[in-house]
Amino acid sequence: MARIKDMTSGNPVKLILFFALPVLAGNMLQQLYSLVDSLIIGQLLGVRSLTAVSASGWLDWAVLSVPMGLAQGYSIHASQCYGGKQYAELKRTVAQSYLISAAATVALEVTSQMLLRPVLTWMNSPAETIDLTENYLRIIYAGLPVVMCLNVFSGFLHALGNSRTPLLALACSTAVNIALDWWFVGSLGLGTNGGAYATVIAQVVSASICLAAVLKIQVLRPQRSDYRPDRRVIRKLTRLGFPIAFQHLIISLGGLVLQGVVNAFGFVFMAGYNAASRLQGLVEIAGSSLGNAAGTFTGQNFGAGRMDRIKLGLRRSAQIAFLLALVVGGLMILLGKPILSLFIRDEAALAEQVLAIGYDFLRVMAAGLPMLYLLFIYRTTLQGLGDTMMPMVSGFLELVLRIGAALLLPALLGYWGVYLAEIAAWVGAGVFLIIACYHRLHTLINATEKKI
Repeated sequence: MARIKDMTSGNPVKLILFFALPVLAGNMLQQLYSLVDSLIIGQLLGVRSLTAVSASGWLDWAVLSVPMGLAQGYSIHASQCYGGKQYAELKRTVAQSYLISAAATVALEVTSQMLLRPVLTWMNSPAETIDLTENYLRIIYAGLPVVMCLNVFSGFLHALGNSRTPLLALACSTAVNIALDWWFVGSLGLGTNGGAYATVIAQVVSASICLAAVLKIQVLRPQRSDYRPDRRVIRKLTRLGFPIAFQHLIISLGGLVLQGVVNAFGFVFMAGYNAASRLQGLVEIAGSSLGNAAGTFTGQNFGAGRMDRIKLGLRRSAQIAFLLALVVGGLMILLGKPILSLFIRDEAALAEQVLAIGYDFLRVMAAGLPMLYLLFIYRTTLQGLGDTMMPMVSGFLELVLRIGAALLLPALLGYWGVYLAEIAAWVGAGVFLIIACYHRLHTLINATEKKI
């Protein structure tokens, strides 16, 4: 039987850290193959191809984050059911999640393929890169069914405290992706499309490993009757999952507008900014991994009615997140330039310009990390408490701040205004989520005390 973990008893710090470490390792592996993909493309195909792939980042996130959001919603309810020992409800949750996911995947696949070229045009994508970006993303979007399966299966494993199997899955897919990158891009000469093919095949490997683990856990194996559409469970799951997916889409819209502003500054600035953006995922993973652990811890303890443990877990998670942000930010300031230089290979003068722009953005990003890491903790804690609306509202706030700053600040500060747009979104959403989280906790604790 796959390893699962009850987080409703024991030392909260130990439980959160031991859950977060495999998640962190898995996210690092995921970022590793993204970075290796960029490294291979940058070294073998040059700045133009690297810029085309990097420019796909927000569009990639806009579509693929929908399966992530839905799976997070399913995971919240699953963790609450598991914490409350409601195993029959957990099986119905699994079955109904599969039904919702199938319908959502079809709708998302059709919509993303139809709108891709118009959106790229709207984003001011340069003529030098637009066709490469479009072809790359069409292949990535073709893998949406696999991405949905991967997120749903790994989400259920996380809900039951199993972060090791998703780590194994990512380790295997990383090895496959790196090997196929070299083969498809280097040996077969498939260009940027080869990197996309390698990514989709690697995701198939990862999803297969997670599925095998899910099938071994009895409480995650629905009966045939559980697959009959259940309006109550479907409403519950959509109430949890769709706001998170919508929140991701809202954040992505702000990112797309920001990318359009970046593109308008010309190819050189776009190349430097996007090269640094490829490292953004690596910079964020410590905070997001700790946030995932805090969300699972909160969900299980909320299902068990342990509000005292939730408060303690939140306090310790926030403290750890702040310290981690300082460490990671310091490392990026010290090592950012040599790391960026690995991805940039072209004529010397052009490479130097691109590197300078990318490093400036990295330094600004490092300064904003403490608030970003706290944002992850308070957002997932709210979600673990069953509140997905306030995180969605925070997504609207991010949208407004990111777009407003991207449109206004460059006129005053030039390039630096573009860099600060991302940080402004983090600060505004982070402050809002902190206030919302403590208000939610206070309300729930008062309600619990009145019942007693």
